[in-house]
Amino acid sequence: MHREYRKWWSQRLGRDMELLVFGHAGLPLVVFPTSQGRFYELEDRGLVAAVAGKLDAGQIQLYCLDSVDAESWYNRGAPPRWRIVRHMQYESYILEEVLPFIRTLNGNPKLASLGCSFGGYHAVNIALRHPDRFTGFLSMSGAFDLSKFFGGYYDPDIYFNLPPHYLPNLNDSWYLDRYRNGNYVLATGWDDQCLGDNQNLARILGAKGIPHHLFIWDSWNSHDWPTWARMMNEYL
Repeated sequence: MHREYRKWWSQRLGRDMELLVFGHAGLPLVVFPTSQGRFYELEDRGLVAAVAGKLDAGQIQLYCLDSVDAESWYNRGAPPRWRIVRHMQYESYILEEVLPFIRTLNGNPKLASLGCSFGGYHAVNIALRHPDRFTGFLSMSGAFDLSKFFGGYYDPDIYFNLPPHYLPNLNDSWYLDRYRNGNYVLATGWDDQCLGDNQNLARILGAKGIPHHLFIWDSWNSHDWPTWARMMNEYL
């Protein structure tokens, strides 16, 4: 399996950022770690090995990102306004630095996002905010209404980064036409603490006429790495 480590100074974040690339061809996927996780998390937890056959066959290619969650969403010692700005700087890093890098290695016209738990939020949010860049997502056990992170503070940037808030009011055909050509997958379990968030987002997507799949697994400990490994193998 092709494995490649990259590190560069991000002008948008003002610090070094690292990532790992797995696979040599196929559908490129931007992979987000779980809460405050690192770029090597998916490999360490066995999820890369779970899809090794697809990587070796050139069906998919994973770009596993580092996070700045500890500086944004989880940085409760900082003012809420600063934290959402830091999140938006992270998005800019992905759009303006990571995606051009991906295109130097992979010319596939499609691009998807992927994440588990808090990474599932990132995967859904960036794909819905930028359907001209992302053609799909796979979110496993994602949580999507994160307004509680800001202790009552709310502004337009928070609104436009919470899919259950902005999506019901979105009627712009530029977005909706692109959504209807996308491939959106939500995977969760009956015992998953994020089940309700997934059911609610699926309801919103359905009300907007956006094609999607909601898969609810009948398994124990569905909010955990072994289940996510099986989900990845099933839905990628």
